[in-house]
Amino acid sequence: MVLDDDVVRGLGLAPDTVQQVAEQESRELLRREQEYREGRPMPDLAGKVVILVDDGLATGSSMRAAIQALRKLWPARVVVAVPAAPESTCAELAAEVDEVICATTPSPFLAVGRSYWDFTQTTDEEVRRLLRVASGTRTIAAGGGGDVSGIRSEAAPWSGGRADYDELTELVGDAHFVLIGEASHGTHEFYAERAHITQRLIEEKGFSAVAVEADWPDAYRVNRYVQGAGDDGTAEEALRGFERFPSWMWRNAAVLDFVGWLRQHNDWRVGEERKPAGVYGLDLYSLFRSIDEVIAYLETVDPSAAQRARERYSCFDHFGHDAQAYGYAAAFGAGESCELQAVDQLLDLQRRATETRAADDELFSAGQNARTVATAEAYYRSMFGGRVSTWNLRDRHMADTLDGLAAHLTRQQGEPARIVVWAHNSHLGDARATDLGGIGEVNLGQLVRERHADDCLLVGFTTYTGTVTAADDWGAPAERKQVRPALAGSCEELFHQVGEKAFWLPFAKAPQATEILRRAFLERAIGVIYRPATERHSHYFRARMADQFDVVIHLDETRAVEPLERTARWERGELAETYPFAV
Repeated sequence: MVLDDDVVRGLGLAPDTVQQVAEQESRELLRREQEYREGRPMPDLAGKVVILVDDGLATGSSMRAAIQALRKLWPARVVVAVPAAPESTCAELAAEVDEVICATTPSPFLAVGRSYWDFTQTTDEEVRRLLRVASGTRTIAAGGGGDVSGIRSEAAPWSGGRADYDELTELVGDAHFVLIGEASHGTHEFYAERAHITQRLIEEKGFSAVAVEADWPDAYRVNRYVQGAGDDGTAEEALRGFERFPSWMWRNAAVLDFVGWLRQHNDWRVGEERKPAGVYGLDLYSLFRSIDEVIAYLETVDPSAAQRARERYSCFDHFGHDAQAYGYAAAFGAGESCELQAVDQLLDLQRRATETRAADDELFSAGQNARTVATAEAYYRSMFGGRVSTWNLRDRHMADTLDGLAAHLTRQQGEPARIVVWAHNSHLGDARATDLGGIGEVNLGQLVRERHADDCLLVGFTTYTGTVTAADDWGAPAERKQVRPALAGSCEELFHQVGEKAFWLPFAKAPQATEILRRAFLERAIGVIYRPATERHSHYFRARMADQFDVVIHLDETRAVEPLERTARWERGELAETYPFAV
């Protein structure tokens, strides 16, 4: 028996009360042992490695009781393994056993049940069934043939033909926000299919904007080009603003084709009442580029206001256009925080917009650049304080930018704007359906669903194997890498077993697939960095895909997106894993 002295004292429990509870629990333990063992003997644990598991720990008292009882049976080693526990409890137990594994340590730790999607009580019959299986030779398989058959029966072939896009655009209906993802930032088919879907939405559904996971100034240069403004004469020149790593994410052949198409589409519609379709950035990494854009705009309309902006933003001058250096210095008190100056300048431009009451594109863009400076300042200042806080700040910025863009275009057009969003699956798939949501992350897809319920469609992409354009580390050269076949237990591996080269699942019309994919499977996410050697740790998370997306398109084998700057290193590609070791 293990007593938590703090609880006993705090509740004023008398010794008689404690004894009464102990007697009740002893009778319950005896009942469970008889019920669960069903006559099977207690295993001999002497000299064995014993792993003690629980659904999670709070104070750890029940685990300490198990440890004390187990020590009397002389095991060789005792390992405690739990999916969730406070970090302090894990540290305390480490002094009592040979090894402690705590998969997650949420902070603050509120309750074990908060770490679960489904915390339903396990029944006696479930325990008996599982113990019968464990005592025999059979094993419990994850998924299996039934899952494959269920997916196969409802998977619609995706050939890339007109009929596929017809069905998908019909599914869009009257939604004003269509979010189209990608499982990597370097796969040609994801970019190409996303572009084809977007073209149909612009031509047939009246969508007037494409908002992308890119910095506002770089994307706005493309926007000027596709709307027939700016100084760029070609689509390739318009994409030259994407200089920051990873440039191939937007400077690639598929994006080049789409930008060229969009310019041509807009040119054909010159003179129509509808505003030309545009391209806009949602991201926040352009701290110094956005500062330059704000000042440049004000120089053209109000030189004195430009001078005020220059004075406010001079606070950042000490860091040589190195945003991370600013963030480090501001976070640790080694330099001045520029938060107030950035916010003051944003308020100044917001007042200007309010006073003019005009839906002017360039004023709106300047205001968005000022907003980006203010959010980027907070982002870089907080990036040394934890991944979740910076992730959430970034995705909230993207959601706010999307809403601001929708409001601006709605004022211009006189009717609710319809916008396509391009970003990674990890941003567009609802975070509440992933284990990342369990540690407090939110993302753009979740926020759009919360803010625009029943007015959005979330589309995800997956692939099983092929090649991808990615780097080994941040800032490293782009390479054409081999994508390993997906891991067992992943949705990608399940989709591969379906046996189709490409298919799609609209969950609203696929009840069997929805039921299967409301269970948590591994899901792969490759960003701009791909590390096959640590793939399980670096590139997989768990997700309930049918709750994460409305539609999933699976392309079993895919190829690397082609950068506009194709280096010899990229052309050479990565040696296949079967290549002779000695070479």
